Amino acid sequence: MSDGEPLVRWDWIGDHIGELTDYTVVHLRLGLLPVLFGLIISVPVGILCHRWRRLYPPVLTVVNILYSIPSLALFMIFVKYTGLTERTVMIPLTLYTLSVLVPNVVDGLASVPEPVRQAATALGFGPVRRVVQVELPIAVPVVIAGVRVAAVSSISLVAVGQLIGQGGLGYYITRGLQLDFTTPIVTAIVLIMLLALATDALLVLAQRLLTPWSRNKVTAT
Repeated sequence: MSDGEPLVRWDWIGDHIGELTDYTVVHLRLGLLPVLFGLIISVPVGILCHRWRRLYPPVLTVVNILYSIPSLALFMIFVKYTGLTERTVMIPLTLYTLSVLVPNVVDGLASVPEPVRQAATALGFGPVRRVVQVELPIAVPVVIAGVRVAAVSSISLVAVGQLIGQGGLGYYITRGLQLDFTTPIVTAIVLIMLLALATDALLVLAQRLLTPWSRNKVTAT
């Protein structure tokens, strides 16, 4: 980058709108599918850990160990089995989400008042029905709080996947560094931040829609 060159060249952005859109969609897919897969895994695991508390410490240890592994190292491990594909990025990112989602599912279920469980049981709810129709809905705010953290983290980490050719908007970061051209770097960083903010806002909205009683409580107050 020369001294007289601007930090952002708007003409370059205008010429690459279509390409930027394509990479943004790829980035969003690579970032959010692991959160969905992590949630699918974490809900039943969290239910089991809450029901049998002895399971929780070893499960928590395992997911924290997985989270401590550097992302690039984990990508390299999976390259041997899944090649230079999107799966090589999404599998590690899914594993990373577990360290946030599993504890939040357990904490969410633990936040359900015991009288509520007893009332559901007295009404004839079996264990499975009680969890699905009573406990999980009450646990939604705590669970979504974890989903928000996992989603923002996952969207940020996707860019690292560009080191194996699967990084979404991370492509522009590495390309900009190679060309000593700041415009694609700044553009990619801003788009990643906007994706994270938009995803977080949508999750807050989803929480409000899934917990209408909380809105009624605020209105009554």
